[in-house]
Amino acid sequence: MRHVIFGGDGFVGRHLAPKLLADGEEVVVADIVRGDLPHYRNVRFVQCDVTDPASIAALDLKADDMVYNLSAKMLSPIQVRARRHDFFFPVNYYGTENIIKAMDKAGAPNLVHFTTDMVYGHTLATPMTEDHPVAPLGEYGLSKLKTEELAAEWRKRGMNISLFRPRLIIGPGRLGILEKLFKLIDWNLPVPMIGSGRNPYQFISVFDCAEAARLGWKAGVPNEAYNLGSLNPPPVRKLLGDLVRHAGSRSILLPTPGWAVKRTLDLLDLMNMPIMDPEQYLIADEECVLDVSKGERELGWVPQYRDEDMLIAAYKEYRAKKDGHAVAAKSVAAE
Repeated sequence: MRHVIFGGDGFVGRHLAPKLLADGEEVVVADIVRGDLPHYRNVRFVQCDVTDPASIAALDLKADDMVYNLSAKMLSPIQVRARRHDFFFPVNYYGTENIIKAMDKAGAPNLVHFTTDMVYGHTLATPMTEDHPVAPLGEYGLSKLKTEELAAEWRKRGMNISLFRPRLIIGPGRLGILEKLFKLIDWNLPVPMIGSGRNPYQFISVFDCAEAARLGWKAGVPNEAYNLGSLNPPPVRKLLGDLVRHAGSRSILLPTPGWAVKRTLDLLDLMNMPIMDPEQYLIADEECVLDVSKGERELGWVPQYRDEDMLIAAYKEYRAKKDGHAVAAKSVAAE
């Protein structure tokens, strides 16, 4: 079987491709850029822009292809309010639509598609199962929710589409918003928390995401949605405290009134000076934990990486880059 990974040079794709190769599968990576990755010796790379239907058509999809859509615009870099729709929707929604239409034309019914936990919006019940109400708080989550609605329509026409909703993905090569945190710790500055820091914060490893995608294929591409998150996430205060101690920093954790910080961030956002996206800070002090038991029951997927280890590994990667050293990809993690 041929496996076609859209966004395959990206964060999750560069870990999924080697897994599929190890299973003896043929792999095609379709992305707008090609990185310098060892597995490219054994996969076919096709330059592809998912916003361009002609670019997708050049892949010549076949009826028995297994397709993965990992292409996306993310919350980093932060966008000003007026630009968010035009930043997220062309790739996240219309790109997905283009892929699905190309699959339909080829008679290829099987798709693994990554969305986000931000389709849920505010936490109404915890832990959050896949049937939690959806009400995204911004254009990123909305663009992903619209792809889930698109998937529901195409399932009625006979497609098999497995949806994965990850929490904040961390892994080697991508620091994102964590870099701001690491700089505060390096400079021994106070680390402000939105709220008391007693609420848990949940990551998911890029390695666990890649395995979930592989298991979605192995399970026959169920027409279901699956949460992806770590097990037993610790409180923010413990997570950050462990990192500060590991770093040997003199930083202190600074609890803040969550409502006041959010209103300040709202004001900065209105002034086109955002330092966080509303989809990040509006839920920062909530009990926002995904229930991931459905993935275990139906796919045999169990996350292997702890939040504390992932964050410290991300900091090690950050320090190694600052110091001019390389770090083995299998042993580090970042956003």
